[in-house]
Amino acid sequence: MELRVLHYFLAVAREQSIIRAAESLHLSQPTLSTQIKNMEEELGKQLLIRGTKGSRKVTLTEEGMILRKRAEEILDLVAKTEKEITLANDIILGDIYIGTGETDAVRILAKAAKSLQNTCPGIHYHISSGNSTFVKERLDKGLLDFGIVFGTVDLTKYNALKIPAKDIWGVLMRKDSPLAGKDMISPEDLWDKPLIISQQEDKGGALTQWLKRQVSDLNVVATYNLIFNASLLVDEGLGYAICFDKIINTTGSSNLCFRPLTPKLEEDMSIIWKKYQMFSKPAEKFITILKEILIYGENNSV
Repeated sequence: MELRVLHYFLAVAREQSIIRAAESLHLSQPTLSTQIKNMEEELGKQLLIRGTKGSRKVTLTEEGMILRKRAEEILDLVAKTEKEITLANDIILGDIYIGTGETDAVRILAKAAKSLQNTCPGIHYHISSGNSTFVKERLDKGLLDFGIVFGTVDLTKYNALKIPAKDIWGVLMRKDSPLAGKDMISPEDLWDKPLIISQQEDKGGALTQWLKRQVSDLNVVATYNLIFNASLLVDEGLGYAICFDKIINTTGSSNLCFRPLTPKLEEDMSIIWKKYQMFSKPAEKFITILKEILIYGENNSV
């Protein structure tokens, strides 16, 4: 299977039309149709459902959707590899790819990037947001250089730098909410309240254990992937969002406030990367600065 044909397939998937995809690729429609047909024959699977004569729209089969996801990952990895090889000289230029959940610990990455900015202005940073599963999957596929994850790290697969700070769980609520008058929030306070929780915690986790209730026994009115979106639901009075501190600004004219949980619930964090990973020069420089910040203190970084 050629990379060129994967590009063709993704164009068809994007345009949902062989004719429009052919125009965007500057190919003839018969040529593109033949290439896609040959790919289907090579794989032994139908990838596209062609529309009737009156409709030129095409849709992906289940196998087509799988190929689309994998093709995007393959081409992203090829592009990343080409950049690393092309820029493999004494000048430190290139891209660093980092995956992380929403956490104030991203400031540590920002400090390292800022520390490098004067000496290595040609380094560019690409941040992808997602939970620990998302980060580890993309690390394993080589699509990320580093990731910030919560909890215990599998040290047989990853190298890790422990982040000294911990994320603190609490409740984001309106300042006029009944619970806003409390300094800390206990599990019992939330049992009868409309809750907004992360999608990862919806499947069970440390927060579920802290609540002393199964998710099915709680009044979960919404789940979120990005806490900013959840904060808008809170601001409109939909419910109480259980989240980490220092992500949503609750100062000044904000309608929102944050109250920590009691007993205290915290999450350990680590910056991880694959064992035996061959770093690009930008990534090697970046991890050196990170180690100086985290192990020796930021004042010793260069």
